[in-house]
Amino acid sequence: MGQFGGLEFLNHLLITLFLVITMILIARTAVAGTRYSPVLIIVIFGLAMGYILQLSGIASPGLIEFPVIDLVSKMTLVALTVSFFVGGQELRKIISNIETKEDTLVNPSQEEIILGTKSTQLFYIVRAFFVMMGIDALFRITVNINDSLTLYYPLLAYIGIAGAMIFIDHKATVKDKPLYIRKGVIEILTILAVVVISFYFAQWIRPVIALPHIFFAMLLSAGIGAIAHSWIPGPTVRSMLFAGIPIVLAANFMIGGSRIADAFQLPGMTDVMLYGFFGQIFWMFGGISILIFLAKSNHVRNIAPAMAGGLSHSGLTGACTAGDLGGKAASRAPIMINIPFFAHIFVFSVLAISAQQGELMIGWALLIALVGIVFTVLAIRTLRASDLSERNEVKGLMQFSLGWQLTAIFGGLLLVSLGNFSIDHAVMAQSSALSHFGLFAAIQGGMFGDEAALLIPFIFAMPFLVHPFVFWMFGKAMERDGQMPAKTAFVFALIGVVGVIYALVG
Repeated sequence: MGQFGGLEFLNHLLITLFLVITMILIARTAVAGTRYSPVLIIVIFGLAMGYILQLSGIASPGLIEFPVIDLVSKMTLVALTVSFFVGGQELRKIISNIETKEDTLVNPSQEEIILGTKSTQLFYIVRAFFVMMGIDALFRITVNINDSLTLYYPLLAYIGIAGAMIFIDHKATVKDKPLYIRKGVIEILTILAVVVISFYFAQWIRPVIALPHIFFAMLLSAGIGAIAHSWIPGPTVRSMLFAGIPIVLAANFMIGGSRIADAFQLPGMTDVMLYGFFGQIFWMFGGISILIFLAKSNHVRNIAPAMAGGLSHSGLTGACTAGDLGGKAASRAPIMINIPFFAHIFVFSVLAISAQQGELMIGWALLIALVGIVFTVLAIRTLRASDLSERNEVKGLMQFSLGWQLTAIFGGLLLVSLGNFSIDHAVMAQSSALSHFGLFAAIQGGMFGDEAALLIPFIFAMPFLVHPFVFWMFGKAMERDGQMPAKTAFVFALIGVVGVIYALVG
């Protein structure tokens, strides 16, 4: 029976690898030759796959019969740690006015091995899967997490790290192969150390305030990035920047899709999902409209990283870091993701106390939302006067990311509180309305109870149905030399306003 159990586990691992990697490759094929992001297709295919697995009777809601898919869906923190590290590097370079060194370590292969995916990109995708699997398994062994897969974590760690060492593109030109491999090993050990140390710190401070694991991982990772600002990425950082977030999203969408039939039957979930859906339109296109009409900054190099950071938006973050929205957006996105996370000491402090009290701290929420509005106004002034200066544009985007983040989170929570939502429903609704990775990870980690932790993959996935409009707009902008259709963005913002009102009143 033990042998059969081991074989069944290996089957689950291979099935997960096949489903997730294939989904990403199909998504890249579907948008090949266009300027649209593959994340758009991952949303649709992921939700559909999860729903089909549940509808056909192969799996129950939550895909509990596929524990490895659930494991991959919870690797959010590992994927984000790399983005925080790179963001810390970029922040240090800007603050200290350090010139970026030319990266000559690797010359990626340009051979298209699958339609829409080049050889090196394919290796990045597969390697990111194994890297995250290995690091997450090692983390769970180190901190002694006991669950249904505890027996298999040593095997997962071995397979993950071994796979990470093997899957390096032989067609890419590597200037110094031993150095490149050593860098990959150092990066794996550093990410593991960040995740483990931040976990223990979160546990240590929990009796005082229940700040989530992701908050301390962000501080530590960004700090290391600031110190190691001259570090040229090895294969681990390169692969996880390219494919880490899409892999996590693909697994989460499958789990979310499997809960479609279930979630609509739960009391209060319809209102939560309505707000999440229309809130996604409102906060996304409302922010874009501010950048276009008030800040006079209608270009993807500004809009994409600003909205990725301003909403901690998982879809745009993945699209930016993968390079789908241009080189400027790719280099600026990690900065904008990090900036609002420094303000999360207020976000998670207020939410942690609110979770303990069972209701939102209205006074603090209102004060922080007003601070966010002040920073947003300051960002508008900075961007209007930037005159295409790289330094001034980045400064304005940093101000906007911080300001819009605080405005959207706490302004949104204040709006939702008017709709008589419970605190756990309110936070789930707001997390999905912003596609906010930080809130998602905190809820997934149990900050607002077990029921919210089980439901959040589906609640988080549903507003991604808005993403065809989001990525269609960004795709149109890429086709128009970076200029987004201004009037269409404003119309979407108005639709969001009407929809949010309906969700709260209805």
